[in-house]
Amino acid sequence: MVGLLGRTRAQSTRRPSTAHHQHGSHEGKHRRGPSNGLRSALSGRSVAGQVFVLQVVIVLLLVVAAAVALVLQVRHDSTQEARNRSLAVAETFANTPGTRAALSAPHPTALLQPSAEAARKASKVDFIVVLNTDAIRYTHPKPDRIGKKFVGTTAPVLAGHSITEQVNGTLGPLVQATVPIKAPDGKVVGMVSAGITTANVGGAADHQLPLLLGAAGVALALATTSTALVSRRLLRQTHGLGPYEMTRMYEHHDAVLHSVREGVIIVGGEGQLLLANDEANRLLDLPADAEGQHVQKLGLDAGTAELLASGRVATDEVHLVGDQLLAINQRPTDLQGGPAGSVATLRDSTELRALSGRAETARERLKLLYDAGVGIGTSLDVTRTAEELAEVAVPRFADFVTVDLADAVLNGQEPDAGAGLRRTAVGGIRKDAPLYPVGEHIGFVPSTPQAHSLRTGEAVVEPDLGGAPGWLAQDLQRTAQVVDYGIHSLITVPLRVGPLVMGVVNFWRSEKPEPFDVEDLALAEELVARAAVSIDNARRYTREHTMAVTLQRSLLPRTLPDQSALDLAYRYLPAQAGVGGDWFDVLPLPGARVAVVVGDVVGHGLLAAATMGRLRTAVHNFSALDLPPDELLGLLDELVGRIDQDETTEDGRAAVTGATCVYAVYDPTTRRCTVARAGHPPPAVIRPDGGVEFPDVPAGPPLGLGGLPFETAELELAEGSRLVLYTDGLVEDRERDIDVGLELLRTALAGADRSPEATCQAVLDALLPARPSDDIALIVARTHALAADRIASWEVPSEPAAVGEVRASVSRQLARWGLDELAFTTELILSELVTNAIRYGNGPIGVRVLLDRTLICEVFDASSTSPHLRYAATTDEGGRGLFLVAQLTDRWGTRYTAEGKVIWAEQPLP
Repeated sequence: MVGLLGRTRAQSTRRPSTAHHQHGSHEGKHRRGPSNGLRSALSGRSVAGQVFVLQVVIVLLLVVAAAVALVLQVRHDSTQEARNRSLAVAETFANTPGTRAALSAPHPTALLQPSAEAARKASKVDFIVVLNTDAIRYTHPKPDRIGKKFVGTTAPVLAGHSITEQVNGTLGPLVQATVPIKAPDGKVVGMVSAGITTANVGGAADHQLPLLLGAAGVALALATTSTALVSRRLLRQTHGLGPYEMTRMYEHHDAVLHSVREGVIIVGGEGQLLLANDEANRLLDLPADAEGQHVQKLGLDAGTAELLASGRVATDEVHLVGDQLLAINQRPTDLQGGPAGSVATLRDSTELRALSGRAETARERLKLLYDAGVGIGTSLDVTRTAEELAEVAVPRFADFVTVDLADAVLNGQEPDAGAGLRRTAVGGIRKDAPLYPVGEHIGFVPSTPQAHSLRTGEAVVEPDLGGAPGWLAQDLQRTAQVVDYGIHSLITVPLRVGPLVMGVVNFWRSEKPEPFDVEDLALAEELVARAAVSIDNARRYTREHTMAVTLQRSLLPRTLPDQSALDLAYRYLPAQAGVGGDWFDVLPLPGARVAVVVGDVVGHGLLAAATMGRLRTAVHNFSALDLPPDELLGLLDELVGRIDQDETTEDGRAAVTGATCVYAVYDPTTRRCTVARAGHPPPAVIRPDGGVEFPDVPAGPPLGLGGLPFETAELELAEGSRLVLYTDGLVEDRERDIDVGLELLRTALAGADRSPEATCQAVLDALLPARPSDDIALIVARTHALAADRIASWEVPSEPAAVGEVRASVSRQLARWGLDELAFTTELILSELVTNAIRYGNGPIGVRVLLDRTLICEVFDASSTSPHLRYAATTDEGGRGLFLVAQLTDRWGTRYTAEGKVIWAEQPLP
């Protein structure tokens, strides 16, 4: 080969010398008579002149055709280059880390515009535009175009294909490429378009056009001289270099060939090695007589030899040669009519691959931490947060992950030092690992890595579990099973927030033979540190939620009072997301009547629960006054208004914005129910035959608004009817309108012969959402009527003599009821009450005695004045009657009616 190159250099040296000599002789002839030859060629109509004119025409046509072809070729090449560059830039930017993540950010333009402009300037394209799937721009070189519709074809891109096209865009005619941005699952989440305007594409051709026109003019000028002059000038262009310059050129080429840091190999068409430079000999360790031999016989590995012998195109194809990774690029030499064969370049990429591997590992770890930040802490549940940590770490970091937390942390409290841990979450590549199961209470012995982490707050890496006596001492049988299973390495990291250690996280490795190292330990600490914050937040939320639920339940009735008017069943379900202010109550009233109340304080949290307690207490107090429902709601309205004023925050906004309430009083003696509501959903009534209706009860404004009176509705309920009161959380939520909820409630309530308990369960089965966003209070009351034979009443004349007749009538009635034991005290009580009514009240006067759970005596009159209990002095002649009544009865009191008042007293039955 060296001899061949020498002969080639010698021939090249001789050829220019000969040409130079011939050129010199021709030059002498031209000096002798160029003017005469030109005039002779151009004169007359001789054949020479015709040939000369024909030659000029032909040259002119050839020059024009060449110029046009070259312009078109340049424009075509420039356009193709623009297409290739636009496609490469678009694909590079679409696959740049962070582009896809920025699309899901709250402000994609703020993240993408700077990087898009920087990439555009660096890649020398005219624009890089990032689009969403609706073809709306997030970036553009002209900011006023951002947010507008993209000009171009997007349907194939949304289908996952890249396209290149020429369009008339916002920057004018241009060449652009559009590529998809794909999520890991292959779904197209966005698009990137890059392009170059037609003005810049055609710039190269426009710059060359003057040169082409000048060359055409020179060619025409040369054609007008003579054929000899043209021949001589062509000879000069062909052999312009002398022997010295040609030799120097070959020497330079040879020096460069053998001094470059890349190996160069030329292989002939039959597979024989024609040339290998010094770097190629070193990289492939070729024998000294390699040139001229077939590449299959040079001792190369099969893959490399096959590639070099095949002559196929290869780009950065990596082959392991010895202990080196070689990147091989190969191209054939006969693409443009050259000799058969191929030329290949070889580059040592061992260090580059090592650096690339380390960079890939770093990228994977950063991606893991990013996913941990996004995927851990999605709910305020301690157990779920621990499970999310295990899901993120398996299998990308560890083969198995276990999370052990103190019981106090699971309950929202701070852990006690020295207390054992409970296995809260387990994640792994398989389900049959012999690790402690979820729910197991674990007490770590002092020698274990877990105990060390809990004691010192430091992470521990145990590279060889089989040779770790401290860890093996935990449970000899179980640890032996773990080692036999193939788990060989462990990292234990404490779940710590500040000085508070809530538990430990264990990362186990079994599939990869390499043990955990110091870099893995640092990554595990960072991963657990992020999870610890989320677990602590969930713990605090659990504590506060538990406190709020405890407060709320302490403010709600634990049992319902004994009474005979209603059969009751209720349900109370707190919201999953937070404690609300829903409440209910059942209040026995004088005269065998019962009040049922359901309310809802606006808002959630401790403040709503505390306000609910205040309102419930207020209803108890107001009901003791035996007020009508509309008056009671009016007092509650004033109370809520004062609460709002007391709770006003520094910025002037009230922390509690109001409440709703429905209050119903049922009288079993008349079967009448008086109902009033303040902004609350209407009650439902189920008739004994199973029909459902929503009575027309005036709504009234919510409590706390003030300014408008409340109205009542009188309902007459047949015995066995069911009165249903509830809060809006049962019939309304974010996904269901209240009208739809009321229809669902009507359907669920329909049906006869169901107990209140069964009715409650049927309603919840039909309407309860999977995750209630608001509290739900529901109470169902089935009505009873007090039998007529248990009611006795008399009209009393307004004269003292009538008192004796009342005593006699009452004694006879008590005898019929079998209550002779109460006759004396009852006569005494009625004598005092009727005497007071005759003396101080206005007629008409009436007496009614009810036999219920107690014996109830009532005296009616038209006066609105109420007697007061007082202690009479020893010298007073009166004032002892009500004192005796109070001593002889369990309760007594006064209630006002539209016609006057009623003084009542209750005695326990014997």
